[in-house]
Amino acid sequence: MPDHRPQITGDFAKLCEIVAKLRAPGGCPWDREQTNQSLLPALIEEAYETAEAARAQDDAHFREELGDLLLLVVMHAQIAHETGRFDIEDVIEKVSDKLIRRHPHVFGTSKARDAVAVLKQWEAIKREEKNADLHYLASLPRALPGLVRAQKAQSKAARVNFDWTALRDVIAKVEEELGETKEAIDSRQEERIEDEIGDLLFAVVNLARKSKIDAETALQSATDKFVARFNRLEDELKTRGRKLGEVELTEMDAIWDQIKQTSNAQG
Repeated sequence: MPDHRPQITGDFAKLCEIVAKLRAPGGCPWDREQTNQSLLPALIEEAYETAEAARAQDDAHFREELGDLLLLVVMHAQIAHETGRFDIEDVIEKVSDKLIRRHPHVFGTSKARDAVAVLKQWEAIKREEKNADLHYLASLPRALPGLVRAQKAQSKAARVNFDWTALRDVIAKVEEELGETKEAIDSRQEERIEDEIGDLLFAVVNLARKSKIDAETALQSATDKFVARFNRLEDELKTRGRKLGEVELTEMDAIWDQIKQTSNAQG
């Protein structure tokens, strides 16, 4: 019977060989000590660094970070290979088969008129593949950052028609949750306050999603803006011979407003 497993060649084969040598007897002591569990923090960190480089539109940095991420994928597969579980060929074969199976509008005979239809078809095929006893959102990873997980949950629910129709309804929900949060704060019940703030955040994420905005990216941008303005505030205090922590809020607010006005004027 012919072997239908992917054939690893070229530069990718070279990378796999390098990783295997690093892990082999006489290789790198640090690499040889690693396990799939010990490498998880690095995998998450590299994924974040790759996303940051992509957002910055820095192609040289983006290319480098993609390489670091690919290295970790190969390393994880090599460790699994050494324990007889699977290898990089299995990884490639699995994802290739899945892509073909979940794109019947490209590799088969079904039709999908737009991206929305493609996503609904993808979810339907995915449900057929999974255990029918599992809930629809069971595959939602708990390890995702809160904003990302919330938006993914909302998006998946929307693909099965559980979604607000009009943006005004989403805005009304945000206002409703804000009112309930205010009431919870007035009650001074810590558990209730946490619960209502969580609901408010979830509603705001939904507003971002319905506005076709990625909530995580929007918050990152807002945080970057805050950090940049705070740095300018700190610099201004230094020019006045003042230090952070020794200045009243009213004075810092006045400087902050000036910085904000300048930033807005510059576009």
